Amino acid sequence: MHQEVGLIATVAVGFVFAAVLGYLADRLRLPPLVGYLVAGIMIGSYTPGFVADGELASQLAEMGVILLMFGVGLHFSTSDLLAVRGVAVPGALGRILFATLIGIGLAFWLGWGLGAGLVFGLSLSVASTVVLLKALEEQNMVDSVDGRVAVGWLIVEDLAMVLALVLLPPLAGLLGGHADAASGSAAGTEGIAIALTLAMTLLKVGAFAGMAIFIGPKVVPWVLTLVARTGSPELFTLSVLAIALGIAFGSAEIFGVSFALGAFFAGVVMSESHLSHRAAADSLPLQNAFSVLFFVSVGMLFDPSILVRDPIAVVAVLALIIVARSVIAFGIVLLLRYPIGMGLSIAAGLAQIGEFSFILAGLGVSLGLLPREGQDLILAGAILSITLNPLVLLAGEGLQKSIRSAWPSLSKKYGKRNHDKLSRELAIIQTRNEERNRQHQLEMQQLIETFPMFAQVSEDSQEELLLLFRPKSASPGERVVRAGDRGDGMYFISSGAVEVQLEDENVRLEAGAFFGEMALLSGGRRTADVVAVDFCEFLLLERRDFNMFMARHPALRAAVSNMARERTEMNVSRRRRDQSLDAT
Repeated sequence: MHQEVGLIATVAVGFVFAAVLGYLADRLRLPPLVGYLVAGIMIGSYTPGFVADGELASQLAEMGVILLMFGVGLHFSTSDLLAVRGVAVPGALGRILFATLIGIGLAFWLGWGLGAGLVFGLSLSVASTVVLLKALEEQNMVDSVDGRVAVGWLIVEDLAMVLALVLLPPLAGLLGGHADAASGSAAGTEGIAIALTLAMTLLKVGAFAGMAIFIGPKVVPWVLTLVARTGSPELFTLSVLAIALGIAFGSAEIFGVSFALGAFFAGVVMSESHLSHRAAADSLPLQNAFSVLFFVSVGMLFDPSILVRDPIAVVAVLALIIVARSVIAFGIVLLLRYPIGMGLSIAAGLAQIGEFSFILAGLGVSLGLLPREGQDLILAGAILSITLNPLVLLAGEGLQKSIRSAWPSLSKKYGKRNHDKLSRELAIIQTRNEERNRQHQLEMQQLIETFPMFAQVSEDSQEELLLLFRPKSASPGERVVRAGDRGDGMYFISSGAVEVQLEDENVRLEAGAFFGEMALLSGGRRTADVVAVDFCEFLLLERRDFNMFMARHPALRAAVSNMARERTEMNVSRRRRDQSLDAT
């Protein structure tokens, strides 16, 4: 196959195999992601037949992770992260510590050294973002208390893995691997170099978090509003993707954090805009498509022969991922005095490994710390744990029911105080966000009630109008429009009343009416003075925005033109009638 069509072939074959095998998995009452994983195995380099480009597939899969984390960030906020820190931070760090220690012990059992054990344990300690988010979406739990705690837990794990990825190269020489040339080889300076590396990493992550929390919410919604005012749907979608991918790539290149973490904070920043729901809807199809490629790429990395070569080690790795880590997570949640149900939900949801595990394993192999067999075991553990995760989730739900049935008092009372406190905090945050959205919807509703003509355009166009309008006010007696001036825009009266001072009489216009459209439609000058007779609030649609919006909505332009023509004919008829009366 020609090299120039490698990308097309990888995407096309990946989607075709995933669609067919995903459908077959669904017919067999298995989760579709099992079919996606099998599709990856079938087009990978370890099975006969067509072999897709693994490097391209992994990059496309990274796109899926970025878009998925961006979508989660759109429904999250910095307030949510701060609210769940009491359980997410100690929970994630505690589980990483204990799971890594168990992984080191397993590595010693396999005959490896400390460096291999450290990489092996870290790789088995962090959950898969994609799998958890898919599970939360399927169960409609993304906005639940347990779901938000689980997402916060994942974010802390991701931050910890960023530090691990940065510190492994300078520590490789001490751990028995290849010494990193950039870190220096002098024994006396190793400690200083490691300390500087750690300090620089923390400084970069802190700077990134500071920009995301304090600067991003001011800049990104403003940019999104500017783009929305253009009225171009494709430009809006393009801008949403540009912000998501741009922040993800920039955060990785400049601050050293992962693409997924950068994309998550891009979504958090954009969630401050009232256009976030539109951004989420526009990015959802791409999220679904590229997240499928994540599972396909995982399958492509898997060497099925490891199941035959070392089945006992595979079972031990799988037991660590599903059983040991779940017990650790459950125990930590209980020690922190949170409910049993939350502990079981988090334990089951995080009982798999994924993208960070592959990155750590690959880095460990390249540094000479982890043997190739270790990477194969990690991939085997990932494939099997992802495949079995739906069953683990069902088992967790069944165990919750059994505990509630056997010990109803304990299941209701244990951790209730902390859970209620966290629920109240998250409820306040959610109410605040809903109030903001409700206020926006109220503005839309008031716009339609006051100016029924706008009901004929789509909801997105109505939002665009709200962005295009410029508020303006006038006091009684103030001249709003002067005859002979060039038309600056079309005025919509939100409240109050004005008088249009014609040659022969004055015409009163009240809330719901508009004026100033004739000069814009004809390109001429203002033909009458308009004076406020009450305290007035206007929505001004400026000339440029009027022409742009009406060009995209010819039916609305025709309606405005018809009203203007009727108004002109009425004025002419009135003038002729007055002239006829004067003549008699």
